[in-house]
Amino acid sequence: MKRIIFKAVPFDKHLVTLALESGVDAVLTEPERVDDVLSLGRVEVVSESAMPVVSITDKTAEEEAVDRMRGGEAVVLAEGWEIIPLENILAQQDDVVVEVGSLERARLAAGVLERGVAGVVVLPEAAAELKAIVSELKLSQGVMDLSTAVVTAIRPAGLGHRVCVDTISMLRRGQGMLVGNSSAFTFLVHAETESNPYVAARPFRINAGAVHAYAQMPGDRTSYLEELCAGSQVLVVDAQGNTNLSTVGRVKVEVRPMLLIEARVDTPDGPKQGQVFLQNAETIRVVRPDGEPVSVVSLREGDEILCRTDEAGRHFGMRIQEDIKEG
Repeated sequence: MKRIIFKAVPFDKHLVTLALESGVDAVLTEPERVDDVLSLGRVEVVSESAMPVVSITDKTAEEEAVDRMRGGEAVVLAEGWEIIPLENILAQQDDVVVEVGSLERARLAAGVLERGVAGVVVLPEAAAELKAIVSELKLSQGVMDLSTAVVTAIRPAGLGHRVCVDTISMLRRGQGMLVGNSSAFTFLVHAETESNPYVAARPFRINAGAVHAYAQMPGDRTSYLEELCAGSQVLVVDAQGNTNLSTVGRVKVEVRPMLLIEARVDTPDGPKQGQVFLQNAETIRVVRPDGEPVSVVSLREGDEILCRTDEAGRHFGMRIQEDIKEG
């Protein structure tokens, strides 16, 4: 996740308020204005003197910037930086921060060498695009490859503890969480964005599955659904594979009748099988390849749904290289 700092120099109350509402990590301002920023909201405030700005005009300036970073200085590369010098610096330092004056420049900085800079300092001239910058650099986790899977079995599985993940976000049609019995095969479980004559929509909620299931999480990690709690950050995925972060507001674990759903994805290396336990209720939905949600009570063998396949092997949620089979 990129660190986003708004540069409130000169101090402008309206722009600082916008920055706070946009969700920046910190505000950079003049030393004498630190208290003015703190009076507007609870946020980290960085004095301008603590993050000196350096211009990369030639090879010597590039080398000096690297030396200062290695010496512990929190230097910021001035707007006007170019790709090649930035790549050279990133190849030697991980904690590179650059100024950006637009959404386009922020995107560029975030993608350099496929990992991007550690943080950006957004200049006042980019204030109109600040919310978009925060959304793309902080909330988006890139695009995940989803596959079309064929449902091979649906059968009652008795009672079990299922987990409702109530986020603090209003989710949209097509969005949900990737959940499954194995980290190598997860199902796109749809948020409760749809209403029916009996139950109102709850677009903040994902009735995600049984307590033991894996959920795809930010940062290429997984978590058991039972481990989630208020304040956890979860990965929300849509039917196109676009991702963003959401924060858990509440988790509800209750005993409910469950279904075991099995599916198959045909890959160049052969078929892959996966399973998920979901509550047996009309409001629980998975996602068709066209992005339409389908209730688990309407699902039939042979139906196509969206899933994600990966390599198995996790230890405390982190990817590891290990000979492992999950089923």
